[in-house]
Amino acid sequence: MTLFDGITARTVETPRVSVNVLEREGDDQTAPPERTVVFIHDNLSSALFWQETMQDLPEDLRVIAIDLRGFGGTEHLPVDATRGVRDFSDDVHATLDALGIPTAHLVGWSMGGGVVLQYALDHPALSLTLQAPVSPYGFGGTRRDGSRLTDDDAGCGGGGANPDFVQRLTDRDTSADAPTSPRSVLRSSYVADGYESEHEDVWVESMLTTSTASGNYPGDAVPSENWPGFGAGGIGVLNALAPGHFDVSGIVDLAEKPRILWIHGSLDPIVSDASFSDVNNLGRLGIVPGWPGGDIAPAQEMVSQTRDVLGRYAGAGGDVTEITLEGAGHSPHLERPIEFRQALLSVIGYVAAPTTLSPSTEAIILRASD
Repeated sequence: MTLFDGITARTVETPRVSVNVLEREGDDQTAPPERTVVFIHDNLSSALFWQETMQDLPEDLRVIAIDLRGFGGTEHLPVDATRGVRDFSDDVHATLDALGIPTAHLVGWSMGGGVVLQYALDHPALSLTLQAPVSPYGFGGTRRDGSRLTDDDAGCGGGGANPDFVQRLTDRDTSADAPTSPRSVLRSSYVADGYESEHEDVWVESMLTTSTASGNYPGDAVPSENWPGFGAGGIGVLNALAPGHFDVSGIVDLAEKPRILWIHGSLDPIVSDASFSDVNNLGRLGIVPGWPGGDIAPAQEMVSQTRDVLGRYAGAGGDVTEITLEGAGHSPHLERPIEFRQALLSVIGYVAAPTTLSPSTEAIILRASD
C-alpha cells in the first residue's frame, strides 16, 4: 500500500550495500544520462516521499529514487560519521554503477542535498537540485563563515536527538498523541500549516523505516566541557552532518561545475537561520537552559551560509538559480508540486518545461545559463 500506481521497488546489489530503489513502470532502462533523474531523500524519511514527483514527471525521462543505508528498504549498515556523508554518496555511486548509469541529474532533499553535493565533489553530475539543503558546513556549530564554534562540535550530532522521538521511531508509533510522535513531527516540521495529504500515512510509514540501531539514527555522543555538555560522536546519521566531519563548500572549486537549482520554503523550521532543530537557537529562545550567549554559541545561519557558498560558486563560473517559495515549509515537492516540477525540468534542460512561476515565488538567477 505504500507504493503508488506505476511505482515499483527492487533491490540492487552493490559491493558496498544492498540498496532499495524505486522506479516507474515503463521507463526506458537505456535512457541516456541527460534523460535520467535520481532522487535522494532527507534524514528520517525514504524514497517513498518522492513518489508523487516521480509520477508527475514526463514519461520520456527515467526517474529513480534511492533509499540510503539505514532507511527504507536498503540494508541497515552503520554510518561512519567521520567520513561525513561519504558512506551515503559512495553508496549512491555504487548503485548507479550497478545500474549502468555513468552520470545523471541529481536531486537531494535536506540531508540528501548534502549527499548530492558530496557526490558532485567525487563524481561527475549533470545538474544538482538542492531542496531545503543542509548548509554546506553541516548542521549546527558554525559561524556565518563556516568556522567551527568548538573543536568538539558542542551541541551537534547524535546527542541532540530527542530520546522520546527516537523511542517512538523504534516502537513504530503512528499516533499523533504527542509532539514527539513521528506524525506530529511531520505536521509541525516537514510541512507548513495548512498542508494536507491523503498520503500522510505513507509519509509516516516512510519515517518509520528509519533504523535506530547503533550506527544509524541518531548516532552516539561524547561528553563536552562546552555548553550544552555534549559533542559529536563518530558513528550515526546526525554525527555525519557535524561540521568537524562534513564540509562540502569545496564545490566552489570544481573545475566542471554542474548547474544548480536551490529551492526552499520561506517557512522552513528545520533549515533556517533560526532553526528549531539547532540547539544554539533553542538556547537563545530559552528552551534549552544555560545558553552562554550569542558570542559563544550563536545560532547557525544555515540559509545565509548556503547563499554565500552558492554565490561564490556562481562567481567562479557556475550556474545557480535560487527559488524561494513563500509560505512553504521544509518539503516544497509535497507542498508546491507544480512549481517544484517546473523548476526541476528547467534546471535539467527539459525542452518542454514551463518557464513561468506563480506570483508567490521569488526566483533569483545568480548566473544565467549560456
